Amino acid sequence: MLRGHQSWLFERQPMILSTAAIGGPMEAKGPLADDFDLLHADIRMEQKSWEQAERTLLDEACQKAIEKAGLTKDAVSFLIAGDLMNQIISSSFAARTLAMPYIGIFGACSTSMEGLAIASLLVNTGSARYALAATVSHNAAVEKHYRYPTEYGAQKPPTAQWTVTAGAAALVAPNDGKGEHPVVTRATIGRVVDMGLTDPFNMGAAMAPAALDTLISHFRDFDLPYDYYDLVLTGDLGRVGSRILRDLMVEHGVKIPQDAYRDAGVLIYGDLPEVLAGGSGCGCSASVAYGHVQRRLRDGELRRVLVVATGALLSPISYQQKETIPCIAHAVAMEWPSAACQAGGSAP
Repeated sequence: MLRGHQSWLFERQPMILSTAAIGGPMEAKGPLADDFDLLHADIRMEQKSWEQAERTLLDEACQKAIEKAGLTKDAVSFLIAGDLMNQIISSSFAARTLAMPYIGIFGACSTSMEGLAIASLLVNTGSARYALAATVSHNAAVEKHYRYPTEYGAQKPPTAQWTVTAGAAALVAPNDGKGEHPVVTRATIGRVVDMGLTDPFNMGAAMAPAALDTLISHFRDFDLPYDYYDLVLTGDLGRVGSRILRDLMVEHGVKIPQDAYRDAGVLIYGDLPEVLAGGSGCGCSASVAYGHVQRRLRDGELRRVLVVATGALLSPISYQQKETIPCIAHAVAMEWPSAACQAGGSAP
């Protein structure tokens, strides 16, 4: 199970039975719009507050994933969820509605892969029959919480990113041996990396070193060649952070093929000018991984994917007290069964 210092090999290869991604009006403008299950035209979603709208996104994503699997919520052993609000209230209040056994987590924007790694671990060890990993972010709620309210109209620098309005969920189940669903084969749990940056409007630069650290650890722990994955997808680095990561990979000899590396924060909005450096937020890497990437795996366009979700572990309090920004990245490998490694975690 444990590989190297900080990685897990899932010998039973739990499968991703279903996924769901629910977005908002800005996500409908992006090039990945067709990969969402539902897109809301109203960012408030007929709720009284932004926070209630965020909770709605998460509840809808969880319900849709369960529905697509042909199950009821009573079949789910555990819900593993987190978000960016104080005390992860969106996840906890959604769990109240869903009435599932609940494990609340916080990894900032890395929460999606942290949750998927834990869900896969529970299923792989027989500690859960079905485990639902989910997360959410809402542009207006998060901007109000971490930066300035939307109504304030504060100008942002070009390095700033646009918080994605999206909820996404993945339902993990024991492998039935039929080979009809993507499987989770490996996970690497990241370490906190802090390079001393303090600018909350340049999250990409702060998080890039954490992504590099997790990438190096993943390929080292599993003794995999750098060209093993068809796609290595980082989350939320945006245009600035992904360029920095490419430079860091060259500097440290991480020879992932150039055309195999992409960033969810760049993909989700394409060339939309209003998003500045790209997308961010818990819903960014989650919706791209559980919508766009899952679709490409099921269509046979991809066979082996490594998703490295990054998170900045700051808070409004730490920023106001002039603290630097600690960051983390968690990696999870998703593969089509016929392409997955079988022994030792190494490539065949």
